[in-house]
Amino acid sequence: MLSVIEKVAPGTLHVLKRRYYILSHIQKSAPIGRRALADRLGFTERVLRKEVEVLRNQGLIKTSTQGMECTPTGITVFYQLDELMGQHVQSQEKETRLANALGIQHCTIVIGNSDKDESSLIDMARASIEVLDFLLPEGQSTVAVMGGTTMLEVAEVMSQQIGLHRDLLFVPARGGLGESVDIQANAIAENMARKTGGRSRALYAPEHVRMETYSLLMKEPEIKETLEILENASLVIYSIGNALEMAQRRGMDEDTLRELIDKGAVAEAFGEFIDQEGDIVYKLSRIGLQSSKLPSIPHVVAVAGGREKAKAIKAHMKTVPPHTWLVTDEAAANEILNGGDPLK
Repeated sequence: MLSVIEKVAPGTLHVLKRRYYILSHIQKSAPIGRRALADRLGFTERVLRKEVEVLRNQGLIKTSTQGMECTPTGITVFYQLDELMGQHVQSQEKETRLANALGIQHCTIVIGNSDKDESSLIDMARASIEVLDFLLPEGQSTVAVMGGTTMLEVAEVMSQQIGLHRDLLFVPARGGLGESVDIQANAIAENMARKTGGRSRALYAPEHVRMETYSLLMKEPEIKETLEILENASLVIYSIGNALEMAQRRGMDEDTLRELIDKGAVAEAFGEFIDQEGDIVYKLSRIGLQSSKLPSIPHVVAVAGGREKAKAIKAHMKTVPPHTWLVTDEAAANEILNGGDPLK
């Protein structure tokens, strides 16, 4: 329910949680003075004064020389809120369970199934922006960006807000893919820069090349410099693909597709096709950020959802550094945790 409220009225959840905590402390510690309450909550008296005034005007609390206490209406509202916030806590507990199951530090789960509902994909994109806003410090930061439809959606929901007090440089983490221009990493990095008021740098190179061509291109000064920037990025954001779907998008031949099937490939990211144990079964010679560099990048954000991607997500998470932050949806989370049963 709280996720639905936040979707309709962004920012509402933050205000609701703050007022819930105030009511909770007043109900449990009444009568309590404003200064003592501010100390317990870690609020400034100015912020608390404003919130107390709202709650009093709504008839939820009353004040006296002894301090503040809840009115009968306030007590009723508090217990109703307590039940609602319990549902929110359960959602946070599921995120913790998923992170623990995958061996990473953080997960964010949005409602729905992005396989079936485009709004869930948009919600994942918005949640990704919240993660970036939380992780990126003020000042200069370099953001390495992969391509794909999910990253395109992330770019589309970006705004000037994330660029406030930040000097952001968006750099494509891979070359071209021979697919629609708008989902190539170069275009997405440029789009993100435009939306946030930041800057972008292009990587003019094909993603997948033969080894002899790869060696030659790696000597090109501009490509070499871009790759050095990527390896020193502050944050990398990317998505995870189903192995066969990504192989087909790359136009791989039938023999290679058969090899991937025979070797049990389930996931692809960074040009690496991996099986359900997280072992690499096929690797492309690619120009761009290599997965081996992820442990040295301070912030790693993976965005992928939908029940159909659950196996790919679970397999890929076995290869990532522990500080990875996964943004996913309930369908993928439920499938990973308990075979799709949302009640377990």
